[in-house]
Amino acid sequence: MLQIKNLTLTHKKDNRIILSDFSSSFNDGDKAVIIGEEGNGKSTLLKWIYDKELITTYCDEDGTLIKSGEKLAYLPQEMANELLKLSVYDYFMQSDGFLSQSPKALSKIAKDFGLPDDFYYSEQLMETLSGGEKIKVSLIRLLLEEPTVLLLDEPSNDIDTDTLCLLENIINNFKHIVIFISHDEVLIENTTNMVIHLEQIKRKTESRYTVARLPYLQYMEERRRDFNNQERAAENDRRLKKIRDEKLSRIYKSVEHAQATISRRDPAGGRLLKKKMHAVKSMAHRFEREERDLTESPEQEEAIFFKLGDRNSLIPSGKTVIELELPKLYTPDNKVLLAENINLNLRGPEKICITGKNGSGKTSLIHKIAEILLSRTDIKAEYMPQNYEDMLKLDITPVEYLCPDGSKEERTKIRTFLGSLNYTSDEMEHPISELSGGQKAKIFLLRMSISKANVLILDEPTRNFSPLSGPVIRRMLREFPGAIISISHDRKYIEEVCDKVYVLTKDGLR
Repeated sequence: MLQIKNLTLTHKKDNRIILSDFSSSFNDGDKAVIIGEEGNGKSTLLKWIYDKELITTYCDEDGTLIKSGEKLAYLPQEMANELLKLSVYDYFMQSDGFLSQSPKALSKIAKDFGLPDDFYYSEQLMETLSGGEKIKVSLIRLLLEEPTVLLLDEPSNDIDTDTLCLLENIINNFKHIVIFISHDEVLIENTTNMVIHLEQIKRKTESRYTVARLPYLQYMEERRRDFNNQERAAENDRRLKKIRDEKLSRIYKSVEHAQATISRRDPAGGRLLKKKMHAVKSMAHRFEREERDLTESPEQEEAIFFKLGDRNSLIPSGKTVIELELPKLYTPDNKVLLAENINLNLRGPEKICITGKNGSGKTSLIHKIAEILLSRTDIKAEYMPQNYEDMLKLDITPVEYLCPDGSKEERTKIRTFLGSLNYTSDEMEHPISELSGGQKAKIFLLRMSISKANVLILDEPTRNFSPLSGPVIRRMLREFPGAIISISHDRKYIEEVCDKVYVLTKDGLR
């Protein structure tokens, strides 16, 4: 059993409470997903469970963790730099679990993950692996350790569809405890039996959490139903209160008027009116006490509100966006041939998605597409890379990044836009390095909007948005009036946004 008692997490920089008095317990068979908007402390909670030292630089903590002999294994969002410098073989050699496994067991695991038997012994550097390959290797090493608690921070990021199905099976068949964060709604729907929902309500001034031992879809449905029921009850209470207050006001004014106009020759009538006024005031006091029991309007975290593109982003249906003929596609170091005979033609406001197995070269391809389109003057293209740090300046604030000229009017406009994306005033002044992946992704969305781009080049655009923000992001991209060239394994994104899907193989796009 794993148990958390009375955990409070407080952000050091702005003294904001991320999580307040959180308690929960986990037993074998629990598959718990942590959901919540970007920056609500999901990753911080997962890090604290594994090793509280991971959060001490930016967060104060107070609470108790009871492990009861459990063996914890943790998959972070980003691999540590020192591990990226290792070869694949050296990476596995650091694991006692790897050294204790038989060749037959290692071969089976490699086959399950779609990797060759000799992959463990590769001299390829970890940093040269694709994002999905890094996730696969990290998951294998975790499983070789035979843990009893799996803590997975975005395990679905960057992995191909086949590996997503494998991940679903790993979570569902794991006999012990799984606590994970994911933005893949299909994965969450197919695996969870427990939901931990972290919220920041009242404009991020108050922390709230919910622990529900329910599958995700059932939790969301009950949450919507309870919210609507409470809203209807609150509206009814407010309506009845208004009727009651108006009636009380009429009685009070009537008695008050009678008292003002009664003749002094009628002392009995005066005493009666005085008694009646006392009764009215007593009634008013009783109503005030009853107001404490009125149904409150339900509070929930506000959804982001944002529109991507306008009339300036419209691209004519006959406009050639790209005519790509690429005989050969190599890795960035030009050492490995990834694919040949790549042809891609896109006209008008079409929205396409490129998929394929991990390591097939999708990111290398879209980077080349970005190089071509960003240099064009007849279109306005914007690029959202898979690795945000490739383009973001981490030591400046979001406002400084989006408003390099520093004009007061422009800064005010940027702050208003960031507010619509659920940034607090404090977060707008945090260095970008301190923001969550989802908050960094929102910077790219805003940059794309204010640049009036009509062509978007997106490498895994939904990978860092919560399942609560996901539907909003997909609707924004679906309604974007320009063209979109994207890479994604997000099954809901592909279904709801994309007009056409290409698969990248060694023989080109099909």
